Amino acid sequence: MRVKRQKKNRRTVRFFTVCFGFRQPYKVLCDGTFVHHLVTNEITPADTAISELLGGPVKLFTTRCVLAELEKLGKDFAESLEAAKMLSTATCEHEEAKAADECLSEVIGSKNSEHFFLGTQDADFRKKLQQEAIVPLVFGLRKTLLIDQPSDFQRQIANSSEKKRLNMTEREKKMLDKQTARILASNKEEGTDEYEQWERPRVVSTNGLDVKDRAQFKRKRAKGPNPLSCMKKKDKNNTSKPSRQEEKKEDTKKRTRKRSKKEKSGPERSE
Repeated sequence: MRVKRQKKNRRTVRFFTVCFGFRQPYKVLCDGTFVHHLVTNEITPADTAISELLGGPVKLFTTRCVLAELEKLGKDFAESLEAAKMLSTATCEHEEAKAADECLSEVIGSKNSEHFFLGTQDADFRKKLQQEAIVPLVFGLRKTLLIDQPSDFQRQIANSSEKKRLNMTEREKKMLDKQTARILASNKEEGTDEYEQWERPRVVSTNGLDVKDRAQFKRKRAKGPNPLSCMKKKDKNNTSKPSRQEEKKEDTKKRTRKRSKKEKSGPERSE
């Protein structure tokens, strides 16, 4: 089960990195409830535990409004207040102190340009952010840390942004129109040679835009065979000298001597 949980968490982190440009080191914005959960369950050091969850180095942040809220809660949250003061503070633009959830929602915004992860234990606040903002949410369950899966709202924004990247903008369309008109005008002025006559690419109008459906390139012509890979032709009336193998065969034929039957039987004796 632990391996499956890690795969899900890494998959959600990959979704936000690919679709929305989250990069390492990951910035995690913590509220008072999340810091208190880390302290009471002794999840220390917090940065190493969160880095293991996200699969990369992290930087922990909080706001002045969160610190002010922890101070109001009294002695029961004294340890969590000290732990929150150890974190770096993210700047909130409002002058007067606000509620922690309002402050954090203003810092994140709808587009989350600073690419913050948010750590909170408030379930209602998490549901609200999933329907309004592009922010991955981290929460604790006893001594384990988890990430909420991307919501339908966040997936729709990812799909729409991907479609925008694939389609051309009006400026790009105008630039492409000018470039195609320039290429067509240059082709008319230059003309074609006798040896380079090839069919001009057709211009097809798609969505009011003239685009060439074929690439403009020179046609490859057939070439002769490689002379190094071809064997030499044999002449019919070949008067050249015989090869060495033929000469050796002739020499062996000349050197062989046939012995007569008398020589084999030996010299005849005289009576």
